[in-house]
Amino acid sequence: MQILWWAVTAALGVIAATAMLNAVTFPRLRRAQPRHTPRVSLLVPARNEAAVIGTTVWGLLAQLYPDFEVLVLDDQSGDNTAEVARSAAAADERLRVLPGEPLPEGWLGKNWACHQLAAQASGDVLVFTDADVRWQPEALAALMALLERHHSDMLTVWPTQETHSWAERLTVPLMALAVLGYLPEVLVRYAPWAAFAAANGQCLVFRRETYHAIGGHAAVRDRIVEDVALARLTKRHRRRLLMADGNGLIACRMYTGWSAVRDGFAKNIIAGYGGIIPLMLATVFHWLIFLAPWGWLIAQPALWPLTLVMLGVGARLITAGATRQRLGDALLMPLSALLMTVIAAQAVWWRLRYGGPRWKGRTIMSARSVKRVR
Repeated sequence: MQILWWAVTAALGVIAATAMLNAVTFPRLRRAQPRHTPRVSLLVPARNEAAVIGTTVWGLLAQLYPDFEVLVLDDQSGDNTAEVARSAAAADERLRVLPGEPLPEGWLGKNWACHQLAAQASGDVLVFTDADVRWQPEALAALMALLERHHSDMLTVWPTQETHSWAERLTVPLMALAVLGYLPEVLVRYAPWAAFAAANGQCLVFRRETYHAIGGHAAVRDRIVEDVALARLTKRHRRRLLMADGNGLIACRMYTGWSAVRDGFAKNIIAGYGGIIPLMLATVFHWLIFLAPWGWLIAQPALWPLTLVMLGVGARLITAGATRQRLGDALLMPLSALLMTVIAAQAVWWRLRYGGPRWKGRTIMSARSVKRVR
């Protein structure tokens, strides 16, 4: 049994150390103006986003950057997404709303939408951003200044996640823990290997030449976690990849309430871990490092289990502070682990019962199906 606890100690030590390193080195958007201002295309795939698209369009058109366009692709919405987007623009010629073509065989929904947007874009820099992501007026200039300063070919930004309900507070910040605690940012920036690559599809930035060189979204047409796949392609083509924190300039409320949180994470979690078996192994791993020490401490109060509990809470606390989340929620890490177990179970059930997740009226028909949307 001691061997197991030493393994848990080592794992938590590495996670906490990685989180501390990333808290210091992780690039953040800062208000700044780039020296050069190439034309930028802000590209927004939107399906049934009437509730948020107006605010998003208004925020994008308010950017304090001299040369950009905003393209919204209405991905065959069942609501009035296109009309709301046009109304928000108030006849601003920088906005174009494009009608989406039917989903072809072999493509996933968001990938197809982004592919269509890129084909219509005129910018030297392509910025893909989700319809529920909100941009402060200085955000685009800050993003371009960071891209210029690091001479990056692909930049992915992790928006500041806004959380309100308990379900959101206990689950959404775990994305930051997974990135800051498990992946040293300096290796993403400097190591040549594609294994050290991550990305967030809420904000992906490409120099146009890089996007086409790696094959764009056509190269990942059937990939559920297309953002990470694009990041790995960027590394394989020996291009510079950079991750950055949105630092309040780019923000997002991903989901509202438990059902949306559960289904939203469940639709991607199996693909994110590479299959059902790796997901189950990861779930057991997280029980061991974030749940078991609490049980040990309750059953046998002592320094060692207390240290393990503090390491787990500490890692969550560090990543919360680095990404503008509530610090006190770190104490509820065991509940977070349990909720993620429920989400994993939902994903497995969908896979076994239906062949895959359901999202916005489209479905993955099988484990290797191509019919799936955001």
